[in-house]
Amino acid sequence: MSDESPEGPGGGARRPARRPQQRKQVLLRLDPLIHDALARWAGDELRSTNAQIEFLLRKALADAGRLPRGAGGPVRRGRPPKAPEPGPDGATD
Repeated sequence: MSDESPEGPGGGARRPARRPQQRKQVLLRLDPLIHDALARWAGDELRSTNAQIEFLLRKALADAGRLPRGAGGPVRRGRPPKAPEPGPDGATD
C-alpha cells in the first residue's frame, strides 16, 4: 500500500495541520558576573533567568526589526487571568 494521495505526489493534497514547534535548547556560556546580574534582574521582574534572557533577545530583535513574523509571544506560565465577574444585571464589562 502506498502513502501517496490518489492524485499522486503533490497532486493537490492538503498539507497536514502545522504542529507547534518545540522550543530549542541552547547551551550558553556566560561570564559568572553577567549571569549573576541577569539572575538578579530576572528576580526583580519575577522571571526565571532563562525567561529574562529570552525577553531581552526578543526585545533586541524587535528593536532591530529582525523579529520574525511567525514568532509568537513568549510562553505564558502560571495561573490564567481571572474571568470578569458578572455585573448586577448578569452582564460582564
